[in-house]
Amino acid sequence: MSTEYKLTQYSHGAGCGCKIAPAVLETILHSDSPSGDFPSLLVGNSSKDDAAVYDLGNGQALISTTDFFMPIVDDAFDFGRIAAANAISDVYAMGGTPTLAIAILGWPVEQLPANLAKAVLEGARSICAEANIPLAGGHSIDSKEPIFGLSVNGLVATNHLKQNNTAQECDALLMTKPLGVGILSTAMKRGVLAAEHQTALIQQLTTLNKIGAALGQIEGVHAMTDITGFGLLGHCMEMAEGSGLGAELHYQQIPILESARTYLKDRIVPDATYRNWNSYNAQTGFGAGVNVMEAFSILPDPQTNGGLLIAVAPNALAAVQAIFQANNLDAFTQPIGRMTAAGDKRVMVV
Repeated sequence: MSTEYKLTQYSHGAGCGCKIAPAVLETILHSDSPSGDFPSLLVGNSSKDDAAVYDLGNGQALISTTDFFMPIVDDAFDFGRIAAANAISDVYAMGGTPTLAIAILGWPVEQLPANLAKAVLEGARSICAEANIPLAGGHSIDSKEPIFGLSVNGLVATNHLKQNNTAQECDALLMTKPLGVGILSTAMKRGVLAAEHQTALIQQLTTLNKIGAALGQIEGVHAMTDITGFGLLGHCMEMAEGSGLGAELHYQQIPILESARTYLKDRIVPDATYRNWNSYNAQTGFGAGVNVMEAFSILPDPQTNGGLLIAVAPNALAAVQAIFQANNLDAFTQPIGRMTAAGDKRVMVV
């Protein structure tokens, strides 16, 4: 695909780094209006989960989500692939299986040719095909910056539904992809990302979190979410806070893209990292020996189509590890932390 037009130069944000800062989002979402009585709504605005869930009354529930953002890469086809994989991930994070997607497209028609928008949609179709779902329609507008994403529906057995606020004390924490995507995408936007690092970045950004559907069937998986724009720190914070617990992260066990450390030396860090840190730093503590300066840049690094964060009971850990191994995730079988009783700091990094 031609990169004569570099899409990242037409947007001020990139991928899930476009998210509104958590503290600002709290203000926007707060409402004093009555929420109404919807007994079939299993997951809605009362929690900070990945999708809405509606009980269909037949042992199954409908999962409904939407996600869209501005380009994180220059290539239009890859942009479509990444945005689609990121949106579908919310269904997997709830333990479900996607069934249908429709597209959300904003395009600066006076600045970028229509065939590039077509390539974005073709990229999305390729990922939808991989997820075995149709891209069945959508809506488009003329906008100042390129925007793309999907609205996705999925299904889950109600007894397999996973949420991000149901972790239990002593649960082990595991994740399925390394951190550092925000750093690498910022290096790309600045034109300094090495070719070999770009290849690895695109591979991670377009990998579906299909394993979530299998993990949903394990009773001992108490909570699950995907790590996206708020970084590991933010999404772990949401899991701990929503569950009324604390979390302990073992920094040396957290998988980090080694290439990300290369660019950190030149202080290549997304702006969203600072916004995330400002929202979460008061509730974060560090133990002795932790490289705090590096952790400050890594833990709140905004991930796009990041891996899953899973809270699993100790007696179910072996079953989860077996699923990891069956999905070629042997490198991620060791816990990165655990859920604890709530303390002075919501998340402790040790």
